[in-house]
Amino acid sequence: MATITEPKLISGNANKQLASAVARRMSMHRGMNLGLVDARVERFNDGEIFVEVFENVRGEDMYVIQPNSNPANDNLMELLIMADALRRSSAARITAVIPYFGYARQDRRTKSRTPISAKLVANMITGAGVERVLTMDLHASQIQGFFDIPVDNLYAAPIFALDIQHHFKKRLENVTIVSPDVGGVGRARELAKRIGSPLAIVDKRREKPGEIAEMTVIGEVKDRTCIVIDDIVDTAGTLCKAAEVIMQAGAKEVHSYITHGVLSGPAIERVTNSVMKSLVITDTIEPTEATRNAKNIRIVPTAPMFAQAILNTWNGTSISSLLHTDTLLPIYEGTYSPI
Repeated sequence: MATITEPKLISGNANKQLASAVARRMSMHRGMNLGLVDARVERFNDGEIFVEVFENVRGEDMYVIQPNSNPANDNLMELLIMADALRRSSAARITAVIPYFGYARQDRRTKSRTPISAKLVANMITGAGVERVLTMDLHASQIQGFFDIPVDNLYAAPIFALDIQHHFKKRLENVTIVSPDVGGVGRARELAKRIGSPLAIVDKRREKPGEIAEMTVIGEVKDRTCIVIDDIVDTAGTLCKAAEVIMQAGAKEVHSYITHGVLSGPAIERVTNSVMKSLVITDTIEPTEATRNAKNIRIVPTAPMFAQAILNTWNGTSISSLLHTDTLLPIYEGTYSPI
């Protein structure tokens, strides 16, 4: 008689908190313990990465949970080496769960003699033996086409919509969604449609890279509660400047919902001292202690969505169903009250 095998999870060092949370959620759904596969991911004295898997994975459906966050190169190499170890151990299928896809901002040639690093990373991941990728909010949707394997790109917008409807439910009619640039209008429009709010745009013009010459608000924000939507917050300079411009245009208050909290360099200090009342990020990148302790930064979990997406991939059911509120709300039961 054929045995029914369960999906198996393995994690690198990039975000073990998220990996453990995903394992707990899947254990609850399956009614059995689905802990992380016992393995060690270590470094030799010269920085080389070594992986050893202590459990039998022959014929198993493996899911490697590893965002390519800071340090991006080390975490990427961990992912590649884990995939190689699993492939050489005869795993039946290897899915890379990459909550934050590093190098995604290098998705095209911006000038002569520059690389398309996102494509190079895609080639490396495929070459390591990965057969499917599961990620969230790719910086550019065309990156899915860089892979010659299936790529499922989850979206934080449904989670953000639930969070906004929960925390702003008594003043939702006064909320305006704001895109911090023209390139992010599609993302902002999708969220605005979900919660039935109007849309505004911050148009910015750069004189040279890293410097913002001028910002202008397009749309009505006066006396409105404005929510800025974006996929990545890095040093937070542009975000904090956009919040100032929105407030100068007459907004009542400004909040931000950003999927990937890179938060490098002076970002935490900037956000703490900014006019923003709150910055909401997800845990696709493991939050630092400073991030957790920041007075106006809040973290929403992605483990329920990733756990269900992994289960849907494993049993061959729809991933796109997770984009609907009716499907997502029960997954986040206990986190948000019914809308």
